[in-house]
Amino acid sequence: MIDSLFGSNSPIDRVKQRKRPAVRDRARPGTAPRTGLTPQDETLLTEIMAEPMDFMDSPEFQKPDAERAIYEKPEPIRRPDVTWYRPLMDDLGDREQKQRQARSSSVLLTAAQERVIFLQFNYARFRVRQIQDALGGRTPTADEAREMLRWYRLSRRYREQISEINLALVLAMARRVRLGESDFPDLIGEGNMALMRSVDKFDCGRGFKFSTYACRAILKAFSRFGIKLVKHRQRFPSEFDPEFERSNHLETVREQHARDTAAEVRHLVDSTRADLSDVERKVIGHRFGLDAPTGSPSLTLEQVGQMIGVTKERVRQIQNRALEKLRVALEELQGEPIASHPSVSPN
Repeated sequence: MIDSLFGSNSPIDRVKQRKRPAVRDRARPGTAPRTGLTPQDETLLTEIMAEPMDFMDSPEFQKPDAERAIYEKPEPIRRPDVTWYRPLMDDLGDREQKQRQARSSSVLLTAAQERVIFLQFNYARFRVRQIQDALGGRTPTADEAREMLRWYRLSRRYREQISEINLALVLAMARRVRLGESDFPDLIGEGNMALMRSVDKFDCGRGFKFSTYACRAILKAFSRFGIKLVKHRQRFPSEFDPEFERSNHLETVREQHARDTAAEVRHLVDSTRADLSDVERKVIGHRFGLDAPTGSPSLTLEQVGQMIGVTKERVRQIQNRALEKLRVALEELQGEPIASHPSVSPN
């Protein structure tokens, strides 16, 4: 419908053509693609062609039959089990157990194995760069595009494998840094990024172990993260506190209801609506602090009895009779029955 309205040379169609990677032998609209590239392949090819592929060069790449010597002769290196990694990020409380699982499931490479896997990784990137240089900015053919995608995916697979093998290295370095529990996932994220950069920049031809190179890079990343965290906390000193997010609406409503009820009872006591005697008014006032300053404790039955010259039991009788009168007055005032007042503390 849209194509019929705008035509095949509309501005929208031209924008779509510019966003597609330049691959020769593209099929006409409505026909089967001759290149064999999916839309995902075309998007990935555009990303690859955007900038030259970086790699660590080696004399092994220039030898005859280098591909067979690098990929077929050495024994394949198995990928480690990294199922422990995601639960580690989700459950920080069980960190020690997850670290033990990391050590038990990790793959320890010898110096020879490490050299092999880095040669395989960099040779794949070297082949991508070769195709890029051979193109010289021209449009790649379908075969060139497929070859470039194959080597790029192979390099990415080796990059992921090397990173997974050395994930426990990030945890080992993180144990040296003193940060709060809430900062641990961010710290691990910084370490993982430093690990990936180390994989890209490590030159196995110099004869050093990858862990020697990567540890320094990870620790430097942790140092930068700590400085950034300190500056952030200096600029924003208030941290998140769950107590600040807790609503006190119910407590506020209850306190307001208690204040309104107390004011209503005080009005009934001061007026003649409840028909209280002078003794009953004094007992209620002293027992429940109606006549005392705000915050003052109420008097016990014995203290009130000493003030008005009667026994403790007599004060209780006067109090219960006065409360019954107040309940009846409140029912008449509100127009609905109120439950009998519960027994008051015998103090």
